[in-house]
Amino acid sequence: MIRKAVLPVAGLGTRMLPVTKVIPKELLPLLNRPVIEYVVDEIIASGFDSLIFVISYGKEAILDYFDIDSGLKSFLKERNKEALLKLVEEVEEKIKYLSSVRQKIPQGLGHAVLMAERLVGQEPFAVVLGDDLVDSDVPCLKQMTEIYLRLSVRSNKPSLIALEEVPLEDVSKYGIIDGERIEEDLILIKRVVEKPAPEEAPSTLSIIGRYIFDPIIFEFLKGLPKVSGEYQLTDGIQAMIDEGYPVYGYLFKGKRLDTGNLKGFFEATLHYALKDSSLREVLRNFCSKVS
Repeated sequence: MIRKAVLPVAGLGTRMLPVTKVIPKELLPLLNRPVIEYVVDEIIASGFDSLIFVISYGKEAILDYFDIDSGLKSFLKERNKEALLKLVEEVEEKIKYLSSVRQKIPQGLGHAVLMAERLVGQEPFAVVLGDDLVDSDVPCLKQMTEIYLRLSVRSNKPSLIALEEVPLEDVSKYGIIDGERIEEDLILIKRVVEKPAPEEAPSTLSIIGRYIFDPIIFEFLKGLPKVSGEYQLTDGIQAMIDEGYPVYGYLFKGKRLDTGNLKGFFEATLHYALKDSSLREVLRNFCSKVS
């Protein structure tokens, strides 16, 4: 079993300023729920029960959202607001084991993952980015868990990364992989290139914010050099590959939505609004009036 998921949510969210000066980007409302709750729902639905948040100064509100608020619950009970009380309790009961660790100085995703080493221990774990949503019939992380458990039988300390095909003009925004396709949706990764220019990209297969790692990754993250002031997770992955530890890429089934920028956030809002019949009608009426 894989029980633990690390959520690096310490970033400053500069692509969504100025609102993220006071509100963590993970708590920006997507309809009536914060973005991070969609991510947590995927993790829980995939069978994980222990969530480790890597936070920074000002990000405590993310933990508070999932923690118990006795004062609010008493207030709602006293005023017989049972429906609202139920909503609050559903959120508070989502995460069975909730823990956190601070990343005091922003030093990149590789450093953020390394901060969780003591809480992860010596067992495989997932890393899930808080602004990457995946809407799918089977949760993306559950798809990956099933693949990972199969790989772990035949490979020594494997790791698994979610992949998505992107347009060539967008490869400079992502970590891009080069590898050997061993199944229709599974690739043995040979090389990872962080944000290459289109003419230098080995493929158009990009890494998205879903990973399952063997804890051996921590040993490689500790020895990384800084690149532009940050420790890159992709550098740790490449070092692991170079030492002979297998890293696979999985072309997941589902639609990815990047809420970390304004256009992506707007697209995600429209996507989930269209899935709700009442909101879909509101949107149709609005569009008919302005067109």
